[in-house]
Amino acid sequence: MPSNALTDSSTEKHTAYLVLSIVGIAWYLILWSLGLLGCRSARRRYRLRPRSPLATVSPSSAPGVSILRPLKGLDTNLYENLESTFTQEYPNYEIILSVADENDQALSVVWDLIAKYPHKDAKVVIGEEVVGVNPKVNNLIRPYRQAANDILWVLDSNVTVAPGTLARSVDVLIGPPSSSPVSPPSRRIALVHHVPFAFATEPALGARLEEAFLNTNHAKMYIAINTVAIDSCVVGKSNLYHRSDIERVNGSLKPIAPTISTEDVASEDRGLAAFGRFLAEDNMIASALWHELGLRHDLSCDVARNAIGKMSFADYIWRRVRWIRVRKHMVLAATLVEPFTESVVVGLIAATCLNYLLHIPRWLFLIIHCGAWLMVDLDVYESLAGHPVPESSRLAFVAAWFMREGLALPIWMLGMLGSEVDWRGRKYRVLQNGEVERADDRQEHSGWIRWFGGPSQDGHYQRLDTVGNAQ
Repeated sequence: MPSNALTDSSTEKHTAYLVLSIVGIAWYLILWSLGLLGCRSARRRYRLRPRSPLATVSPSSAPGVSILRPLKGLDTNLYENLESTFTQEYPNYEIILSVADENDQALSVVWDLIAKYPHKDAKVVIGEEVVGVNPKVNNLIRPYRQAANDILWVLDSNVTVAPGTLARSVDVLIGPPSSSPVSPPSRRIALVHHVPFAFATEPALGARLEEAFLNTNHAKMYIAINTVAIDSCVVGKSNLYHRSDIERVNGSLKPIAPTISTEDVASEDRGLAAFGRFLAEDNMIASALWHELGLRHDLSCDVARNAIGKMSFADYIWRRVRWIRVRKHMVLAATLVEPFTESVVVGLIAATCLNYLLHIPRWLFLIIHCGAWLMVDLDVYESLAGHPVPESSRLAFVAAWFMREGLALPIWMLGMLGSEVDWRGRKYRVLQNGEVERADDRQEHSGWIRWFGGPSQDGHYQRLDTVGNAQ
């Protein structure tokens, strides 16, 4: 081969590597910018939680709120979780606790709390209305329709909230009072949500991994994405919205034409029941408000404290796999990019690029990268918790953090391999757009996948039909 041909080939190769290296470094800087934005926003939003003026006004001066808590079995920390809604510093709210089965063991806790707080407006709804495959939606339909107020606060049964959470959330939802003639923004806040903050009640490996994930990387990216606010991104642990808005959407994500009247919209198959076909109904409700009505979401300065019990290593893996499989049918492009947002993959990319461009040793860069990434994540934890990671558990937390980071790519690959998921002991097949159907008893997971133990239960939940006094 002529020498000039070899030279041309070498030049083209060098140019290609140079371009790829520059792209890799640019992506790395974008990820760091997003992470630092999440860290900064967490500091600004969560390190100061002032008391809302609504906490001390008369009941007639505060918008009425209906708190809906769907229950199933004896979830971890259930008594304290439910009691946190009875102790809200807010003058005008009702509590509706619902179960699908009259023999549900959560009822014993519910009756105890109602007896302890006889002056609270609390009631129980027993019996579900099946409108789809999602059991949470089926459990919520009757309390949703019976609620006395337009503002609804839907809380998962494994969530504890601070006493001032409701008042501060209503502040965000309705906006500050104003006597000025200036017209309000065209895109009002239609949904207020809260960042999950996990706390393990038992020292199980899966619970430690879930803590390390939710309280650092997940929270950081969740806050950053909601700060940028270019699209809907909502987790349904704790959501506040108007029922009148929900009645106008159906999950199609198609904008409602301004020429369509409210009566025409309401007459169609819309409202909460329309979301019974989705597994991630919370995310779909939020997306529907965003895309169909052109409304927006916001975070309050509170967190949804997520109690985690005996979550095994396999439970943690299959919990993450479940939501990857749901997301890939809802937002495929974002799910495909997901591995390239994780610290291990993006660190390796940047290390390789910098080694080519500047001859920086990969091992040296990776040490600096991992240390800096960890410091940012620990700062996010401190913002959400109100204190640093306790010294007594710091070593275990950091070890779980490193393990979580290393597992992110293998779990993602496992999630991309199938479309069946287990949720609270039931098997579902995820369809297009995140809709689901009940799957048969055939085990999709076989061969080497069974090494992980398979999805035995929903994280820290236990099944009523298999374990004595547990769910």
